[in-house]
Amino acid sequence: MTTVERAPAGLREEVAARVATRSEQRRRTAALLAEPGGIARADEPVRVATRIDRLSHHYRDIHPIDPAAITAADPAAVTAAVAVLERIIQTDDLLPVGYLEGGAAAARAVGRVVVRDPRGRLAGYGTGSLVSPDLLLTNHHVLADAGTAGRSGVEFDYQDGMDGRPLPLQGFSLDPGRFFFADRELDFALVAVKATPGELAPFGFNPLVASEGKVIIGDFVTIIQHPGGEKKQVALRENRIVDILESFLHYQTDTEPGSSGSPVFNDQWEIVALHHAGVPAPEHDQYGGFINEGVRVSSLLAFLHRQPFPPAQQALLDRLFTERVSLSPAPPVPADRSLTRQAEPVEPAMERPADGQLPLTLTLTAPFDIRLRGPVAGNGPVAAAPEAIQIDPDYAGRRGYDPDFLPGAHRVPLPTLHPELVPLAAINRQAGDGPAYVLNYHHFSVVMNRQRRLAFFTAVNIDGETSLRIRRDPDRWIFDPRLPDSEQTGEEVYRDNPLDRGHLVRRLDPAWGASHAVAKSGNDDTFHFTNCTPQHKDFNQNQTTWAGLEDYILDNADTRDLKATVFTGPVLAADDDPYRGVQLPRQYWKVVAMVKQNNELSATGYLLSQDHLVAGLEAVPAEFSYGAYKTYQVPIRRIEDLTRLSFGTLADADPLARMEAATTALEITDLRRLTL
Repeated sequence: MTTVERAPAGLREEVAARVATRSEQRRRTAALLAEPGGIARADEPVRVATRIDRLSHHYRDIHPIDPAAITAADPAAVTAAVAVLERIIQTDDLLPVGYLEGGAAAARAVGRVVVRDPRGRLAGYGTGSLVSPDLLLTNHHVLADAGTAGRSGVEFDYQDGMDGRPLPLQGFSLDPGRFFFADRELDFALVAVKATPGELAPFGFNPLVASEGKVIIGDFVTIIQHPGGEKKQVALRENRIVDILESFLHYQTDTEPGSSGSPVFNDQWEIVALHHAGVPAPEHDQYGGFINEGVRVSSLLAFLHRQPFPPAQQALLDRLFTERVSLSPAPPVPADRSLTRQAEPVEPAMERPADGQLPLTLTLTAPFDIRLRGPVAGNGPVAAAPEAIQIDPDYAGRRGYDPDFLPGAHRVPLPTLHPELVPLAAINRQAGDGPAYVLNYHHFSVVMNRQRRLAFFTAVNIDGETSLRIRRDPDRWIFDPRLPDSEQTGEEVYRDNPLDRGHLVRRLDPAWGASHAVAKSGNDDTFHFTNCTPQHKDFNQNQTTWAGLEDYILDNADTRDLKATVFTGPVLAADDDPYRGVQLPRQYWKVVAMVKQNNELSATGYLLSQDHLVAGLEAVPAEFSYGAYKTYQVPIRRIEDLTRLSFGTLADADPLARMEAATTALEITDLRRLTL
């Protein structure tokens, strides 16, 4: 008798306990959702605001709403929130046709997981989805260990075509030796598929997005699944989020055993959860007596971020965090092979247009042959994307600065702000774990001063062994959408004057990684205005000693593993000259940390300033009268005094601090004069 994979008894008991304890909360939620405008009150105000912010990435006519205004029950903000949510979520089942296009594309990456026992016999079925060009996501209770994964496989296109005839089945073995990771508590398994990129490309993949705001209570979800191990099916609409826990979502929908591992999508076809179990609800529950639970994608990705992996496996994870699906023209297909979705196997991926929608067209021809195609140039293939600055509009995959980057047991956390500075820090509207004011990018992070509209500091990890010299193409600076534009210094400051857009994190510092795409993502992220300061062209273009500090340390010092961590920022002095609403910094600082070959941590501080400023004079230069800039090595404690930042134990690892005679500043006219 054929079996199907279902949640084990212990897991169902855990889910049932979570469901039972939230019964009263679900009753209140049901009552709110039934009231006019209740969709904006059924969930936490911040989550509602974050959901609207997320929707603004998909719909051009939707604009973010201040979460503080919703929290304070500001009538205008609440009315605006209700209008957006009722229009997008409570649609009376009327959806744009693009919903079908997206669903057809998403379904291509979903397959039936065939589980086999140690003797090779069929043990059960589950569902899984490709979530990167290489990796398949399903449940831990479907593939509990690498041995099971090695005996099992995945089948795509186990479904009927538009003409009612079965599509040709596409089966692949799994490759746990290349990558396998599973966790019982979050009930997920991530495993490589044994196939070439060309073999998997026709199925595409459904990228995982860590950003908050993908769903709120009251949202509808869609589940693509192989219920009971049968042909692929979809549970459409009338499937509603009824509760949100820290790591799980509860929702109504039709699922059966064999649906374990199914992706749970929002109406924008973003995976919001990994389905893993359904249990009876209390008898008095208002949701049909049955509740399903899925693991939140944001929790799953945060967990993966915290795990150490060997370099080869980390490279595959980097693709999971940075790759975004790109749809290529569909090749000619037979009439019974009606849906074709392809992931672009070469770099760089096609950039999404401003409205966040993938550039697809839907063609209907008799007898009902549906084909999804990307844009074409004449009758030829899609032209390769140019090597221009391309900033991914989805910020969820950016891991930011890594405090455990340096070799050995040398943890270097981000600098901390003086308590009086914390209220001045700009708040990341999409913040996940950690301080809400940290903006994460690829291989670096930034903390902004919202009052000065400039960075308090930047923090970057540099890997000299895997760095790439990405060609510099025409600059394309953008605002970071996670902050209001009013808290960033934009293009208006740089127009018709000798001010340059000066990088704080150097363009090539984060340009490293296991592939060109990963390195280029780091390079391109440095073109956010948050990483920019107004610098006089004579200053920005002639700071040769300053700009070469990191390269010199990596190439000439006895740096272990050719790795360094660098903090950089302006000295935000109260008497800096104002210009077009922005005070122009007159000094810049840098702190470089590395581990030497003897496993000793070394941290050095540098100041770029006019000579009289280093001496402590407070003369205010005339507008744009910048000159006599010099580079100095200074004690890190001197930088702490100037910036009111704390670098923790780095000050103790400063060789200047260990010198017998106190050193206030050592002018660097030759990089060989550095004290490391």
